[in-house]
Amino acid sequence: MSDLPSSDAPVPLTIEQLWIYPIKSCAGIRMRHIELLDTGLEWDRAWMVVDERGEFVSQREFPRMALVQPRFRMGHLELKAPGMLSLHLALDGVESACKVRVWDDEVDAYDMGDVAAQWFTDFLLADRPGRAQRLRLVRFDPDCRRPSDVRWTGGIEAPNQFSDGYPLLILSLAALDELNERLRVLGHAAVGIERFRPNIVLGGLHAHDEDRLSALHFHAITPGQGADQAPAVWLQPVKPCARCSIPDVDPATGEADVRVSPLLQTYRQDRRLMGAVTFGMNAIVRQGDGQMLYEGMSGQGRWGVW
Repeated sequence: MSDLPSSDAPVPLTIEQLWIYPIKSCAGIRMRHIELLDTGLEWDRAWMVVDERGEFVSQREFPRMALVQPRFRMGHLELKAPGMLSLHLALDGVESACKVRVWDDEVDAYDMGDVAAQWFTDFLLADRPGRAQRLRLVRFDPDCRRPSDVRWTGGIEAPNQFSDGYPLLILSLAALDELNERLRVLGHAAVGIERFRPNIVLGGLHAHDEDRLSALHFHAITPGQGADQAPAVWLQPVKPCARCSIPDVDPATGEADVRVSPLLQTYRQDRRLMGAVTFGMNAIVRQGDGQMLYEGMSGQGRWGVW
């Protein structure tokens, strides 16, 4: 990681990429622009796959989830996967209310019906013949409040939907570049940003400088007028993102490809999380609910003390 500058001057940065993951642990969609909500980016982790007990499932158990490709089309979320007919979900469509669990949180949700349940069951269990299990697709109840851990937010109640625990995940492009250079030295091929599932990819930083930022500010853009004087968006990084096995799933094949975790273990053990491997920063929305974010948008970061 780069040395912290002695000056408290803000650091200029840009939004290089914006990503949403409509269904938790399925493939993402790169967005040129997207609305920011207090729960994160619009449509991010609004749906989730659960087992018969209502517990969420992910690529940890079902790496093939990486092959489920979503896109928005004519008021629907369209899902495609190898060997499957497309599944179309109405953006305003829900069926019965239910309770589901994501990590330690039990939350209100809506079941998306038997057709969606059969689609995910058929695809994700296709490589496990004879396994008696049924999966279901649920949608987050927007009236439900699921706050982030206040021990990391400084007491601020920051809501999120089906994310692992925080509204946004922020990662610098330089962090990925450094990882890929280390992979190259070892004779391995580069990996894509998709493995790390960020929402906002930042340019203008050195590798992992996002670890040291206490705030990010972006200005609202008015067509033909440029940026307003006062920053309309204020994001606060609050917790390093501890990494599990998902970065070792190849998003192109949905199979294990263990190149990333062993390498990260050599240089990304984080004392802030008792030595856990971290890559990227979880962030909350302090200001900007309803504002639009754009790829190429300029902003400023403020250094903090961790």
